[in-house]
Amino acid sequence: MDTSEQLNVLLVEDDAAAAGLVSEALGNVGHRVAHASDGEAGLDMASTGGFDILIVDRMLPKLDGLNMVRQLRDQGNRVPVLFLSALGEVEDRVDGLRAGGDDYLVKPFAIAELTARLEALARRQLGASDTALTLADLTLDLVARTVTRAGVSIDMQPREFVLLEYLMRNQDRVVTRRMLLENVWNYQFDPQTNVIDVHISRLRAKIDRGFTPALLHTVRGSGYVMRAGDG
Repeated sequence: MDTSEQLNVLLVEDDAAAAGLVSEALGNVGHRVAHASDGEAGLDMASTGGFDILIVDRMLPKLDGLNMVRQLRDQGNRVPVLFLSALGEVEDRVDGLRAGGDDYLVKPFAIAELTARLEALARRQLGASDTALTLADLTLDLVARTVTRAGVSIDMQPREFVLLEYLMRNQDRVVTRRMLLENVWNYQFDPQTNVIDVHISRLRAKIDRGFTPALLHTVRGSGYVMRAGDG
């Protein structure tokens, strides 16, 4: 899959207006979009193969999005899935990822971010592991919910795990404070809290202290980035 080329996208969305807007926007940037309006139809279409990415609404008629993706994964289908949902609590995101999703975007969202996430998923699919995220000698196991670096087990609190997972899914990409607030803490505004600073500090101490090279970097004035190189 070459992400510089057209992506074949299956959009499973029961809201006709939303489906039309997303389909038109993705079509305008060169991607081909097929549409299913319920979970059963989406499962049938996805099972035939031929899609590079699935965009799946969580709340669907006939078969909800979580169970649709679970059944798809049970078939051995590993096509990347981006969940869309108005449900944005951390627990909701975790449920989506555990059901087999690869990313989770909360409604309402910007089309530009949706497009960027799709292309990032396509890039990661090239040689990506089905069950783990890796960067240098750091491994995050999505099934066992464990983190190791250089073979050393690292204890993670649930929120730290979600934060690290989000950063690793966006490795080599600068992640802003707003992105972290919206995707890890579900804040749609900056509540003037130091919650991000505290968690980033704790996470850096766990994954970087005593190891080389440093993996979690601060990009002054912009945010944070996970990469195996100098900050």
